Amino acid sequence: MSNDRYVSPLSERYASKEMQYIFSPDMKFRTWRRLWIALAETEYELGLSQDGKPVITKEQIEELKAHAEDINYDVAKAREKEVRHDVMSHVYAYGKQCPNAAGIIHLGATSCYVGDNTDIIVMTEALKLVKKKLVNVMDELARFADQYKALPTLAFTHFQPAQPTTVGKRATLWLQEFSLDLEELDFVLSNMKLLGSKGTTGTQASFLELFNGDQETIDKIDPMIAEKMGFSECYPVSGQTYSRKIDTRVANVLAGIAASAHKMSNDIRLLQHLKEVEEPFEKSQIGSSAMAYKRNPMRSERIASLSRYVMIDALNPAITSATQWFERTLDDSANKRLSIPEGFLATDGILDLCLNVVDGLVVYEKVITKRLMSELPFMATENIMMDAVKAGGNRQELHERIRELSMEAGRNVKELGKENNLLELIAEDEAFNMSLEDLQKTMDPSKYVGRSKEQVEKFLETVIYPILEENKELLGVKAEINV
Repeated sequence: MSNDRYVSPLSERYASKEMQYIFSPDMKFRTWRRLWIALAETEYELGLSQDGKPVITKEQIEELKAHAEDINYDVAKAREKEVRHDVMSHVYAYGKQCPNAAGIIHLGATSCYVGDNTDIIVMTEALKLVKKKLVNVMDELARFADQYKALPTLAFTHFQPAQPTTVGKRATLWLQEFSLDLEELDFVLSNMKLLGSKGTTGTQASFLELFNGDQETIDKIDPMIAEKMGFSECYPVSGQTYSRKIDTRVANVLAGIAASAHKMSNDIRLLQHLKEVEEPFEKSQIGSSAMAYKRNPMRSERIASLSRYVMIDALNPAITSATQWFERTLDDSANKRLSIPEGFLATDGILDLCLNVVDGLVVYEKVITKRLMSELPFMATENIMMDAVKAGGNRQELHERIRELSMEAGRNVKELGKENNLLELIAEDEAFNMSLEDLQKTMDPSKYVGRSKEQVEKFLETVIYPILEENKELLGVKAEINV
């Protein structure tokens, strides 16, 4: 690594090698060559000829295939310095390796044939890797939710104590958001189509010339190219490029995942502040340069940080899509080179961090129980009141007494720093006719979590486990965190 120039932290710190390869020059230019082979094969199979003689021969195609992988980058780079055109530089370099086929490379195509089709192929492969990691995050969250489905914990609305839930039930809220992201991802992935080969303005005029106006034959070109490249079809119409709205669709999927990850990481950060749940903290990890005792939730913070980047990044392709002129302008190119790869690289880093954090979450059950029990007397007042009414009390009078006693207990906690003594105050009040022992029997947290445990079980059984079973070949990923 050179230390005298900028290096993207997405490649050095956050993204995996797998995602980096998908957006590498090697992936790009090898795909270009595969596309040139697919085009030549299609033209050959459709009988492209001149004066009764085939324009493309089997031998030329075999020559192209023989050099599909060994790209002569030095020749291409030298040529690009002369002609200032990346596609024609690689056509030239490929031709130098394939002298017999040099004249038929890129026949009838425009630069977007290799550029745009490759972009679709690369994004499709990147979406597959995102899906793989997302499914594994969901798998780990499902395990966590199931493990802690019955552990009562204080719930919060407005970050104020509210009716209890369970640790596992809270995790299903994170899990459900990721499952919605997976739905979106699957939809976009299943609808990815190639541009095909439609020429400079999308009219296929060059193929009309090549095939002497044979409309039936020309209709076969795009489907054949799509099949050779592993796609079901091409977009039916286009300008010179595929619609930039496709990039917007893809970026919005990434932004959705980022939003879900951000929400989960924020919750974990708050829980770590409460000392209830803690992200993994390695034996020799340093939390603070000044405060040696600190255990900062740095991975969850990094998830939030990268997620904000991805959510904002989704604006780039949306604006690019909106500002394309007619059949094409080139003000998309520089933006696409940044926004799409970096959106994927950041999302890849986010999911690796999520997988690492969820896999190693530490739950401090005694802290959770202590906090819950300190608030539970307030939560239990309705049940206490109902029991007192059953014993002959007046509901309205008891409601007012509980309100007054709750306010007194609250003052003891907030103003005097004392323990919550609401149960003692109720036991001393003759209106309730209940002993402290009777009241303490109501302090079983499991009585106040509603159907949390059952909801977790049903959600996992009916929603998540079928998803994991459907995608079981993707499971087994373990994340490596670089820094």
